[in-house]
Amino acid sequence: MIKIETQLTLFLDNRPGVLARICQALANVKINLFALSILDAMDHAIVRIIVDKTKEAERVLSDLHQPIQAREVVFMDVSNQVGALVRVAEKLASVGINIEYAYCTASPNHSEGALVLRTNDLEATINALS
Repeated sequence: MIKIETQLTLFLDNRPGVLARICQALANVKINLFALSILDAMDHAIVRIIVDKTKEAERVLSDLHQPIQAREVVFMDVSNQVGALVRVAEKLASVGINIEYAYCTASPNHSEGALVLRTNDLEATINALS
């Protein structure tokens, strides 16, 4: 599976309980998190999420007075083996696509993981990797 998804970026205070409050608000309305990345930026955290109900998540987070930025990203399954990310990066480099940022995860017990990519050309990224 490879597709374009909407990623929500939140700018949260970097202190205990803030992420829990956000996750609880989403759970209360049955919104499932598919991907999460947190970047520590001194006194705040940049939190990137992909969820199953983007518009509803935007409403919930807006009600909490959270600044939100929506961006399109490539969301894809990736093989959980040595060199899988190398193949993705090399394919994109060979056609001149720059990876602005990426995050991924995989369990050692599973043959596939998930990769999120923000590139300078999302459609070309999908074409290069399909």
